[in-house]
Amino acid sequence: MNRRNWIFRAAGLLAAALPFGGANAANSFPLNKTRQQWKQLLPANAYRVLFEEGTEPAGSSPLNAEKRAGTFVCAACNQPLFDSAHKYESGTGWPSFWQPLAGAVGTSTDFKLIFPRTEYHCSRCGGHQGHVFNDGPQPTGKRYCNNGVALSFIVKGTSLPELRT
Repeated sequence: MNRRNWIFRAAGLLAAALPFGGANAANSFPLNKTRQQWKQLLPANAYRVLFEEGTEPAGSSPLNAEKRAGTFVCAACNQPLFDSAHKYESGTGWPSFWQPLAGAVGTSTDFKLIFPRTEYHCSRCGGHQGHVFNDGPQPTGKRYCNNGVALSFIVKGTSLPELRT
């Protein structure tokens, strides 16, 4: 067996041993809806990212260029996730933040690309938001790389939407 085959076989065994479905598999979030209920509430592209842990194409979200003061909320449940003061231009093509709001996100380990990455999700509904990396600006050094379709932007001075029940 050559090294490449061994690596892919080992990665496959590791992936098979891990729980499937990431953050959404546990259904241990304050807001629990079935996949079918989320599918009926959300546009197809948002559902795919939020509850099938997909990724939108880089550069496809108008929120990447959003510069106004306000709050970014989860597109599924409306929980506030990020303050616009924590957004920055990462050059990746996705909205990026150096810090979420306190208690707004949870994390899990994602092995979809074989090597481990830190996935983060809405702490209220479990909706997949993106991945966090250690190449962001100070003071945290973090880059929360978010799918724009997983967010809604609320301009400062506008009432935040009610949390979805």
